[in-house]
Amino acid sequence: MSDGWTAGNANEDAADTRGWLVGHFIDPSQGVRASKDVEVKWANHPAGDKRPAWTSDDQRTTLVMLVSGEFRVEVTGGGKVMTRQGDYVMWGPGVDHSWEALADSVVLTVRWPSAT
Repeated sequence: MSDGWTAGNANEDAADTRGWLVGHFIDPSQGVRASKDVEVKWANHPAGDKRPAWTSDDQRTTLVMLVSGEFRVEVTGGGKVMTRQGDYVMWGPGVDHSWEALADSVVLTVRWPSAT
């Protein structure tokens, strides 16, 4: 890490924050990774991993993008099984969601603003 920029590995750097690489919960000593504007998560999900309960956030917009694998996201009113690299699901404030890894999957999640 240097003044104003950083580089690293998402698997390693986010290991102690449940995959979250950027957000308000990152220690300010980590420099630009500490942000009140956005949260970024790099997640490795083994097949069968899931959040079956619906989760809601009335304050933020969320984008989930498939890096590899097969991953299903259900949202209020629909859902999508992501199978191709770059497939994504995006929803706004007040939309409930749940998810399941149908195969070993890597997903990138971006959420904004970073809730405090």
